[in-house]
Order: sequence, then structure tokens, then C-alpha cells
Amino acid sequence: MKTEQELRVELAALYRIFDFLGWSEMIYNHITVKIPSEENAFLINPYGLHYSEVKASNLVKVDINGKVLDDTPYRANPAGMTIHSAIHAARPDAHCISHTHTTEGMAIACLEEGLRYDNFYSVLLYGQVAYHDFEGITVNPGEKERLVKSLGNKNLLILRNHGLLVCGRDIPETFINTWGFQRACEIQHATDITGKKNIPVDKSIGEKSAELLKLQMSGMQAGHLEFNAFVRKIDAIDPSYRD
Repeated sequence: MKTEQELRVELAALYRIFDFLGWSEMIYNHITVKIPSEENAFLINPYGLHYSEVKASNLVKVDINGKVLDDTPYRANPAGMTIHSAIHAARPDAHCISHTHTTEGMAIACLEEGLRYDNFYSVLLYGQVAYHDFEGITVNPGEKERLVKSLGNKNLLILRNHGLLVCGRDIPETFINTWGFQRACEIQHATDITGKKNIPVDKSIGEKSAELLKLQMSGMQAGHLEFNAFVRKIDAIDPSYRD
């Protein structure tokens, strides 16, 4: 079990990675991680700071009711608390959750058909994507139950007209899940811009993708190699996230 400090450093690194990849949205959006040693406690970014400013020391510790649990001048984004507290409370396996407003993710979220299973990355997500209808800015506590119901037992959620939400068993898995989801949206967005007809992918290929992915992974922990590679890249650029 990782300590709170270890999780703070990992989560701060993930914020810097998201920023490096162009997935930040001014001071908005959020990534959270549960603190296993404290029931119902998780870490979230300080509302008002850019992702490039997030450090291990300025992450805000909150409970699922929105109460700040540490001594900090910062608070949490209300929309972030609505989304993340609902899922952390309902899904014990969702230790880390990311929410993004990337151009491609939002574009696919605005399409009536949503994400198609017709590119390399989207086929790997076959049957894993859930959808939640748009209800405006996510600050209404009454939406929590509907959000959790929409997600169900899946780890990938398209918030219609809004953006992408991803869950993982740990920070590296959430990173790789987000990366794959984002890439699937990017490719669909890019091919749609051409105005040409896509080559369809047979349903049978989607159905066997999970088994093929297991062969590729060969027992490795999802996302750990990729996450560590990006941590090294961020360390070379600016290791201040560790402070």
C-alpha cells in the first residue's frame, strides 16, 4: 500500500504529464486519487492553479462530502467534487479518476453516435465505454446517482456534450486508460475531418480485442511502463512537482 506522500508525488506527476500532452484546460478539470489509509479521503488539484503549478505539497485532501482535511489555502472545484466524490464513494475499485475537456474528446462527446469502434485505439475499447447525458455544469448533487448509474462497472465514460471521464485501479492505469481513450477520439476526429468513408471493422475483431491485449501485456501492470517513461520525461523538464 502506497503512503499518502507517495501518492501525492505520483498524482502531481500525472498533472504535469497531462499538461505536457496538452490535456489541461486553464484551471479547470481534475484528477483524483484515493488515500487507502484514510477512509473516504482523496487528493484533488487546488482550484485556481494551472496543471503546470500542481505539486505534491499543494494537492488538496478532501472527503467525499467536500470537507477539506488538511491545512491549505486552497479549495476544490465544486464540479470536480460532484463528479469525483460520487464515483469514489460508489466504486471501491476506482482509486484514480481523470476528467478532461480535450478538443477531440469533447468533439466525440458531441456526436450523436459517440465513439465508433473503427480505428486501432477505439477497437481496443470495444464494449468498455459508457455514456452519461448532459445536465449542464456538474454541480447539482442530484446528478450524482445518475452519473454513477451511467458509469456502471465500466472505466470509460463519455459525458455527452461535455468530455471524457476515466477510472483506474491506480494512477498509472488511469493514465494509460486516458491516453488510449484520448487517442481513439483523436483518430476518429481526424478521419471525420477528411469527409471520406471509414473502413468498417468487423464486430468479431472488437470482441476478441480484450484477449489480444492480454497477450500484448503478458502479465504486466497496466500503464506502469508508460507512466514511468513519462515521469522520467517530466523529471528532465521540471521536477518541481515533487516538492
